[in-house]
Amino acid sequence: MKILVCVRQGLDGEINPFDACAYEEALRVKNAEVILLSMAPPAAKGFLLNLTRLGAQKAILLSDLAFAGADTVATAYTLSLAVKKINPDLIFCGRQTLVGDTAQTGIMLSVYANTSLITNVMHIDEIGKSVTCTTRDAGRQTVQMPALLTIERINNLRLPSILSKEGTIEVWGACDIGADREKCGLRGSPTRVLKTFENEAGKRKCKFISFSQLESAVADALKKNREKVKPEACGSAKLAKVCTVGEAPMHFAKTVSDNIIVLPFLTAEALAEKIAELKPDALLWGSDWLSKKLSAQVAAMLGLGLCADCTRLETDGKKLIMYRPALSGSIIAEIESLTFPAMATVRTTVNSADIIVAAGWGAREHIEKVKALAKKLGADMAATRKAVDNNILPYDLQVGLTGKTVSPPVYIAVGVSGAVHHIAGMRRSGTVIAINSDKNAQIFDYADYGIIADIKEVLND
Repeated sequence: MKILVCVRQGLDGEINPFDACAYEEALRVKNAEVILLSMAPPAAKGFLLNLTRLGAQKAILLSDLAFAGADTVATAYTLSLAVKKINPDLIFCGRQTLVGDTAQTGIMLSVYANTSLITNVMHIDEIGKSVTCTTRDAGRQTVQMPALLTIERINNLRLPSILSKEGTIEVWGACDIGADREKCGLRGSPTRVLKTFENEAGKRKCKFISFSQLESAVADALKKNREKVKPEACGSAKLAKVCTVGEAPMHFAKTVSDNIIVLPFLTAEALAEKIAELKPDALLWGSDWLSKKLSAQVAAMLGLGLCADCTRLETDGKKLIMYRPALSGSIIAEIESLTFPAMATVRTTVNSADIIVAAGWGAREHIEKVKALAKKLGADMAATRKAVDNNILPYDLQVGLTGKTVSPPVYIAVGVSGAVHHIAGMRRSGTVIAINSDKNAQIFDYADYGIIADIKEVLND
């Protein structure tokens, strides 16, 4: 059994957290030969060699000036050439990186490498001639090998022992894998980042109140905010024809076109044929797991650029300009597609209750008190990524850039720090009320009402 693990070094110099989980899962497969694969500058050799101390027999570094500046399509193409040369039984990828947050590369790689695919893996149940996994959103799935799995944050990567030794490393350039340089790096990337700027979306003027005023503030907010916030049109220019897959992206589509065709959820192959037939100016997808999977597959099949998790769209009547958070939401990138049609997944909201109570890391020791508050208010529960990653609340409650997007009339953030990747998932809420003991917490910049209080003292079971 040969398992190839795709890894990327983060901006902090450490392995991407999702890739770390993928690597750990590979190391747990008995009698498997584990190989690491990364596309990076030559300086990454030390990073990879250090990772081999955990158990991988060798690491392969794809490094060539031709690979620089690659988007997800160009990256997946380049990786696929190495995959074909290595010929593994299984490929493990982290669901996404924290740099791009797209969750596209692994899915596109499965298309280019012609493997089976299971995404959002929470547990690997059985490996034989086929592989069976329990997934985050689609239940239990079985596919034939060779297969590619995208792994969720489901474990902790082991530490090297004091006696562990480094494996070997090979450096491959474009010639070593037979790469077409026109399809690699910036030259082969169908999307372009036009500019980036600091993400200040969702900031509000916070009024501080006492905890005793919470219920009256909620009642007042419910009266004002029953109507959910929707994207607004940006200018009078429109695209001639826009297609959406499903109804969820409709509100975004209306901001850039008056001629919208809604396509049903079909197989990736059938959707690719439909797109070629209709020739829309743009194709929009929602942010649910199936839309993300299908959109990445279609993009790889057709060689189209795909912008992920867009929060805003603009057009001059000829091309689509897409805006999306990056670097865990700290910046907004303005992106255009060099291919036709332009494709994007947009941050669609899920149906939710009138009130959502979200628990952050600051509420970790008082989670039962937060649940009791939600029950008292008749609210749904939500969670930040850190709360979910540490098993305080389940994954399906995560709100944020890598979770779901909600826009309830009232959003109550309890012990939430206000990290931008969480704000991305709740900033369109009607009224935001934040409860935090730290008066300087960033969440107050995004709240209409702030309550400075110790959760232990103000919440009752």
